[in-house]
Amino acid sequence: MNPTVMNQTTAIKQESGLSFFMSELIGAKIMLNEKKIGHLRDLIIKENGAVPHVTHLYISLPFGMSAVVPWEKIGSILVKEKKITVVAEDISPYKGEPEENAVMLKDHIIDKKAIDLKGRDLEIIYDVKLRIRDGMLYVTDVDLSRYGLLRRIHLTMLANFIYNLARNIQDQTVSWKYIQPLPERIGRFQGDIKLNVLKEKLSDMHPVDLADILEEMEPNQRVEIFEKLDPEQASDTLEEIDPEAQRDLVESLKIEKVAVLVDEMTTGQAADFLSVLSVSEADAILKRLNPENARKIRTIVEHHEENILDFATQDFISFLPDVTVEKAQEQYRYIAKGKDVVMYLYILDNDKHLTGVLDIKELLTAEEHAFLKDVMIRNVITLAHDSTLRKASEFFTRYNFRALPITDTDNKIMGVVTYRDIMGLRHRYIE
Repeated sequence: MNPTVMNQTTAIKQESGLSFFMSELIGAKIMLNEKKIGHLRDLIIKENGAVPHVTHLYISLPFGMSAVVPWEKIGSILVKEKKITVVAEDISPYKGEPEENAVMLKDHIIDKKAIDLKGRDLEIIYDVKLRIRDGMLYVTDVDLSRYGLLRRIHLTMLANFIYNLARNIQDQTVSWKYIQPLPERIGRFQGDIKLNVLKEKLSDMHPVDLADILEEMEPNQRVEIFEKLDPEQASDTLEEIDPEAQRDLVESLKIEKVAVLVDEMTTGQAADFLSVLSVSEADAILKRLNPENARKIRTIVEHHEENILDFATQDFISFLPDVTVEKAQEQYRYIAKGKDVVMYLYILDNDKHLTGVLDIKELLTAEEHAFLKDVMIRNVITLAHDSTLRKASEFFTRYNFRALPITDTDNKIMGVVTYRDIMGLRHRYIE
């Protein structure tokens, strides 16, 4: 085999793990023997297992002609350059149109309404997320966000600007495993895309996605589904639901149940949630919380003071400096469960002094046999234990971190405060 062709055929495997959206690929140049022969028109998929995989690329050729190229003939995909290489001597064997019942992502999925199990509209599918794994291209998610719409119509810079103002906008994707099987005889499918999330494993669904679905349901159905969630997920979902739906849920649930959910939240999130309730409802919930937790929440709600420790969480991840990267990677998945801060690892000595910090991405790419003390960032940006919300807001704006540790005068860690708890509250307390 020609060395160039060999390099092309191995390129897909080398890109294993790469994720991108279909809008980033549609219209990409198709290259054959280093010459442009057309552009990508659509992707043809086959549903099998939890997620479908791409079987063919539907390509537009000059003079109104088309080709359907098998995935096995794709040598490389360069998303940023919008360029796809075909490994073949000639395109002629692949000229023609897709089979009548071929499932095409752009034609059959994009711009369709996603509806829940009861037939209620959720959102429009604006984009589809793809991932290369083990030499195959899989469809992993559908994107229901306005970010997806802006990205698709080539307003990515505007979308990124909006995303920087509201960071959760880019996370409104729903896993393909919640999509019901498409019709076998799909033809020119014009129907809605149906979800099966209400009868499947709700515990696997992101709280943001679940909140969106619950908001569209009738109050009695919302309560029925909500009560089936475990406390941690119910708490996370309750934070994401809009205020009107929150109030409806509180009125429908037993006050003891709501108090349990509020106790699962950080103090900042709890204060944000209670702020949309009536004074009597909020007071009834506060009386059922841990007294110290209730005091901190009440302080925030009543705006008596601005001490950053009232917003701090103790549910963060820490390791000793002499732990190896490999050991930390192995333990991370177990330690991270139930934590409020999972994107950073704080490196503490035996006396809880903060010696460094490590981003989870850096942990995953570090040399396995290295010690955490050798790969951590030693110059850690911290908040003093007597810092105000204003100071925390300034630090988050300046450094763009997702969380900041709080230390005492001896550099012992006293807690961690998250970006969301300071910058994402409905009611800001930093006037």
